[in-house]
Amino acid sequence: MKKYTCHDCGRTLQHDEEYMPYKVDSETYVKCKSCHQKNPVLKSFRKTEIYSRVVGYIRPVEQWNEGKQEEYKDRKEYVADSGCH
Repeated sequence: MKKYTCHDCGRTLQHDEEYMPYKVDSETYVKCKSCHQKNPVLKSFRKTEIYSRVVGYIRPVEQWNEGKQEEYKDRKEYVADSGCH
């Protein structure tokens, strides 16, 4: 039997344990019976895409080449003070 891990609590399910499967696109997520009873809604199952500007185009960072991705990790974010109060 395939090993399943509960999406909410992260516990590895036993081979005879009840669970609720959730099919999202080509992925299958599962919740143990206890977590499903607490909250049957599947949340936080999609990877967040980060967009940024490189060479004039806004694209997902995941689609950048390896060099640009490493450069992105070194960037620091700054919040400019507008001077207005």
